[in-house]
Amino acid sequence: MPKPEIAALQYPFEPPAPGHAVEVASGVHWIRLSMPFRLDHINVWAIDTHDGWVLVDTGLNDPGTVAAWLALMAQGPLARPLQGVYATHMHPDHVGLAGWFTRRAGVPLHMSRLEYLTCRVMHADTSREAPPDGVLFCRRAGWSEAAIESYRSRFGSFGKHIHALPESFRRLQDGERIPLGPHGWQVVGTSGHSPEHVCLYCPDLKLLIAGDQVLPRISSNVSVFASEPQANPLKEWYDSLEKLLQDVPADVLVLPSHNEPFYGLHERLHSLKAGQTEALKRLRQQLRSGPQRIVDVFPALFHRAIGEQDGQQLSLATGEAVACMNYLIAERAVECTVDGNGVAWYALKQ
Repeated sequence: MPKPEIAALQYPFEPPAPGHAVEVASGVHWIRLSMPFRLDHINVWAIDTHDGWVLVDTGLNDPGTVAAWLALMAQGPLARPLQGVYATHMHPDHVGLAGWFTRRAGVPLHMSRLEYLTCRVMHADTSREAPPDGVLFCRRAGWSEAAIESYRSRFGSFGKHIHALPESFRRLQDGERIPLGPHGWQVVGTSGHSPEHVCLYCPDLKLLIAGDQVLPRISSNVSVFASEPQANPLKEWYDSLEKLLQDVPADVLVLPSHNEPFYGLHERLHSLKAGQTEALKRLRQQLRSGPQRIVDVFPALFHRAIGEQDGQQLSLATGEAVACMNYLIAERAVECTVDGNGVAWYALKQ
């Protein structure tokens, strides 16, 4: 989605150098891992316990990340025993090495149920042929035959950066209080970006490990996928923003998965909501010119061109645009018809 206007946020820490950690609060260490994508890093968090440490999110399963972890665990606070792995959600940069860590150290994976089960299902699709429902979803959005063939060739890549998850897990539930070292942390369930994303809030330390739910300089991808084409994740995302406003104080230090830790949680939540609402207004404005396909409304939603050459960006943009349309359909502002070629056309309700 386009970048909303960012309120004045405060960034008290510089990113840690490769191979190093920065202590952002008593016993809470920030580690930044590289990724070979447009978004080139992920932040993960090591929390001291009485007998060692626990890890929140893991980075990708690739040789470079494994090497980085082996170096980090060879000295300093991470040389002590690992006691457990916590995952905010199922995306490969967050859970890619969860199975590697849990098997290597003989420790449990803590994760919400829907994130764990969905990840297991999607990991099983690795190297599978694209399903007919996926092809229909792309065609319905107005993709060309060349773009659909590109999708076929890419399908099944989700699990390529994920070490197989352990065969069991310990469930994280909204509202649960978990002791990590000398402090209690509260599980705050959020959704929209992924099925059952969790944040971790520590009242004692005034910290919020936000995962991808609240990012300071970019907004989370909120998408509809072929597996549930009528889903309304944007409604869930809006609800999650309101929940964080109600449940988490404004003065916490936010520890996001991308960019830098920041102060200004409530300002950022309001900014994210305003930016998304403005995007929906632009979408309605474009629909005033007549029925549109999903690929036709990209200019109203995104600040840059979305071409067919970058299949991953086309998929992300399509998922977000469908999420916007499904939200407006649920609000009874838009209606959808499908033509004889299987292409969906969206129009404002009269």
